[in-house]
Amino acid sequence: MNATSHSPFALPNVQRFIAFRSFFNARFYYPVFTILFLDYGLTIEQFALLNTVWAFTIVLAEVPSGALADLIGRKRLLVTTSWLMILEMLLLSFVPLGNSNLIFSAFLVNRILSGLAEALASGADEAITYDTLVAEGDPEDWPKVLDIQMRVRNFAYMITMTLGALVYDPGTVNSVLHWLGLDIDLSQQVTMRFPIYLTLGLGILALITTTGMKDPVTERKNHAVEKGVWQKIQGVSRLTLMAGHWIFHTPMALAVILFGMSLDHVLRMLVTMTSQYYRVIDLPEASFGLIGSGIAIIGLVVPRIARAMVEHFKPLSNVLWVIGLAMASLWGLTLMIPVFGMLPMALVFVTMMLTSFFTSHYLNKIAEPYQRATVLSYKGLAFNAAYGIIGIFYAGLITKLRNNVEGASAQFPVSMVENEAFRHSITYFPWYLSLMLLLVTVTCILHFKMYPPSPEN
Repeated sequence: MNATSHSPFALPNVQRFIAFRSFFNARFYYPVFTILFLDYGLTIEQFALLNTVWAFTIVLAEVPSGALADLIGRKRLLVTTSWLMILEMLLLSFVPLGNSNLIFSAFLVNRILSGLAEALASGADEAITYDTLVAEGDPEDWPKVLDIQMRVRNFAYMITMTLGALVYDPGTVNSVLHWLGLDIDLSQQVTMRFPIYLTLGLGILALITTTGMKDPVTERKNHAVEKGVWQKIQGVSRLTLMAGHWIFHTPMALAVILFGMSLDHVLRMLVTMTSQYYRVIDLPEASFGLIGSGIAIIGLVVPRIARAMVEHFKPLSNVLWVIGLAMASLWGLTLMIPVFGMLPMALVFVTMMLTSFFTSHYLNKIAEPYQRATVLSYKGLAFNAAYGIIGIFYAGLITKLRNNVEGASAQFPVSMVENEAFRHSITYFPWYLSLMLLLVTVTCILHFKMYPPSPEN
């Protein structure tokens, strides 16, 4: 390690990592994510199943992509990620409306491309940045980098959330056009693509950012990059197995992944349904972006809090804090308080930020450089496998609840049936998370007895 007194933010790879995370993650359609699918003509079940396809695509590609990143370079995978983001946005930008089968097929391909992009980026972006600190700076600066990265990304969220919701709403767009003196009235079918167009622009910026990255030269022990195709395949398989073996025999790593997985997939499922939740608690669509921006402002503070927590508290204490916040937010959501129900949803976002920060910090700290991307990909695999499974469960649950509502009140209009089924579905989440945490706790206790952690962990 060549430690220097310079700021880690003077390193180009660190700068580009922060920019890439913002361009890739802060998407303009996020404040209307659920209702975007519905307004294209899909159902809530199709929405849940499509995101399950997205998650399982990541699962299938996650670990091999991490091993490839360790073998052929992280930059190549990040450039490919940017191209996939561009392709997935082009597909939604130009798919014609009216044919439900064609629309579902387009969204299916979109989810597969998006899942591949997530898999290629997962681990590779953090690994290239952490290894840059190892080679050119000080890896102890990693919490600072995570802190600033999350704060910059949340600042980007403030912009994309606000603008994305505004351009989605035809009333707002038409008011601006009339104010400009243009006698134009755009329909919802036109304006609902505007957040997609803007996100396409972010994909282009992500491509420009990643092409300027450079793979740092780090000590790779005896795991040199093989030249031939077969040798590379063997190398990917070997690194994958080695990383899996290391995780299983490292209690700290396994515990971080399992607890992070338990919290992340539940919170993420709720986050993807934010716009539908806001509709049910009587919030106007134009406000979704403003609420998202408010949450992003909170997100500017959360990384600093998380950084202080990893510096002053033990990992177990941080886990207990996150679990407490998660349970409080989930029970708050079940109350479905009109308007003020946004507060427990904001807490869901905060808890998910803390979970992301802690899992990244602890795994990067204990993983070896030569397999860091692969280890992080195992984390992504676990997180997305759980997200895919809960998506299947939720699709089945919402179908059952809808049938129950229709059977009890056949005179309800379709929209009311959807909303009532959604209300009932939220009450299942606290119990589900409690069960998951109980299973993970028992698993970790048994595992710690089999493989006692080393003193440094």
